[in-house]
Amino acid sequence: MATQQLTLPGLASYLTSNALADTATPIAPPAISTSTITTTDPSVLRRERTYRKALRQRVSENVLQFIEEYADLDMAWDMMLVETDVPINPMNINPWFADYEAGTGCVVNLLRLNDMRHINKVLESINGILRHNGHMIGCVETASHRKQGFLARIPKPFKQVAYGFDYVINRVWPKMPQLKKLYFRLTKGKNRVISEMETYGRLMSCGYKILDTIHDNGLVYFAAKKVDEPAFNTHASYGPIISLKRMGKNGKPIHVYKFRTMYPFSEYLQKYIYEAYGLQSGGKFKSDPRINTVGKFLRKYWLDEIPMLINLLRGDIKLIGVRPVSSHYLSLYPEEARELRKNFKPGYIPPFYADLPKTFDEIVASEVKYLKSYERNPLRTDLMILVQSLYNIVIKQARSN
Repeated sequence: MATQQLTLPGLASYLTSNALADTATPIAPPAISTSTITTTDPSVLRRERTYRKALRQRVSENVLQFIEEYADLDMAWDMMLVETDVPINPMNINPWFADYEAGTGCVVNLLRLNDMRHINKVLESINGILRHNGHMIGCVETASHRKQGFLARIPKPFKQVAYGFDYVINRVWPKMPQLKKLYFRLTKGKNRVISEMETYGRLMSCGYKILDTIHDNGLVYFAAKKVDEPAFNTHASYGPIISLKRMGKNGKPIHVYKFRTMYPFSEYLQKYIYEAYGLQSGGKFKSDPRINTVGKFLRKYWLDEIPMLINLLRGDIKLIGVRPVSSHYLSLYPEEARELRKNFKPGYIPPFYADLPKTFDEIVASEVKYLKSYERNPLRTDLMILVQSLYNIVIKQARSN
């Protein structure tokens, strides 16, 4: 689907009222300065009226008010209103009514993220045409909204069976490495299932900060601000086994394998979740909304860490040692503990299982005690941790929070 410009009548000489293809040949703008543009300019006035008319035809008054909080429709020369599932070509930006070099102030894309084959490429292209602190507004049908709508259409005796079938087809199938290409070939990337957390993770991975959201008519409309350049993550994983970047010996990053327990792109939300929810007992993020239903079960019994045996065999980690953590989580540690950690490989079985600390400070104290003991007597220390950990898990049936 080519980019569809919704606000074209006043600029017919530059754009057409038809779809605007990315291959369109750009037309040189007239010699006009943005300082000469006023709201009395007839082209601008027509564009402002077209914006509001187009929006009222597509969204409710509630959503229109939400959009106007972050998109000034009275500054029509400083924004774009589109409905596109392909990256926006900078050559197609109308430079007549904006500071073309600095970038556009706001882009509103009315197409659901669910109907985009390459979501991040679209978000990245919008980032590229926005100026710093510029706004991007879009919408998505989240997995929870989709489930509610799906079940409402199915007769009661068949709800669970039908949803189970739908879950396998639309949630499991597109995340299997060997099958996802066939899925997207058949569906063209339309009507895909996206969780709310995946949506926010994708936005943050593409250089945006989430400002606000609103739920309306089965969709989540979001407003985001450009704060950084995109991460351009070409190794994003959707399958059951994921590779997570963690800090290893001497502060060198390693990639740790685990079973997926979170929604895709959740790693980009770590700082946001910490600031919003803080830490709970056991040093984990409190009420972490990134964890999916299957993930809660896997984490409770530590089953998510089974693939880390690959790291153990590769020599990235040792059998007993402090758990590998992300750079953000490590930044929460006191400096002394951070420096001490750098001297050792992380481990598959951490002292956490032996001491079962409740608070973050207790976790740090447990790890520092282990590392200092390991420096003095490595073999004895690891044997003690192993025996106590097995006792807690097997006999006392300790479980992860």
